[in-house]
Amino acid sequence: MRALQQLLARLSVEPACLVEVEATQGSAPREQGAWMAVFGAGDAPASTGQIGTIGGGHLEWLAAEKARAMLAGSETEAHERYPLGPKLGQCCGGVVHLRFVKVGAADRAALQARLAEKFAPVAIFGAGHVGAALVQVLAPLPLQITWVDSRDAIFPSELSANVVAEHSDPVEAAVADLAAGSSIFILTHNHQQDLFITQACLVRLREQADLGMVGLIGSATKRASFAHRLQERGFSATEFARITCPIGVPGITGKAPEVIAIAVAAQLLQSVSY
Repeated sequence: MRALQQLLARLSVEPACLVEVEATQGSAPREQGAWMAVFGAGDAPASTGQIGTIGGGHLEWLAAEKARAMLAGSETEAHERYPLGPKLGQCCGGVVHLRFVKVGAADRAALQARLAEKFAPVAIFGAGHVGAALVQVLAPLPLQITWVDSRDAIFPSELSANVVAEHSDPVEAAVADLAAGSSIFILTHNHQQDLFITQACLVRLREQADLGMVGLIGSATKRASFAHRLQERGFSATEFARITCPIGVPGITGKAPEVIAIAVAAQLLQSVSY
């Protein structure tokens, strides 16, 4: 269960103090908008009295203390400035501005609207070993994942709430219906399918220019072969240059599905914005 859903569920039975990063100056452990919710857990361990994080360390410890003091007192909102460095024992060296506000069951609808994560769309073509590993790595992130394969029975029975499995035959037909801005990874069990999906992506880029990163699994040899075959079908070298192949951040040479998935996920995070 994601942090916001945990917060909303728990607010139905007890109040909390919401701590948000309002602004930062210089280096800081979390960005503006990061939040945590602190509950009046009494003698319970900190892990049971807190949801989310503003970066950990001494900053978070002090903020949690302040939040618990507010829950025990009459103060309903506060704004605090925390210089990092020698005073807090953190070497970031920046400044973090935090907002503290008491919240309860009546605030759940407003919090749902305000704190809801923006899910960037991602499509993964191929439900084999690498595709399954990539979905597993990406599922905890704020992404809306469309997982496509021509083999309906290959998908697992249970999926994360932000993953939708889609059977498509022909598999490349699913490209036209993807959300605008989708990043796409092509890694099916069949090179001919990979070619057709790549071609469909190039057509959409030519006609609508509304896709993010388009990644194709394979070697430099596969890239050269696909570039030649797609040139014969009327696509220029400039158009094919939009296809990232091989995929994965440079320097990671392992071929295990889980290793490839981590390398690809890191590459996606370099290009996607939430």
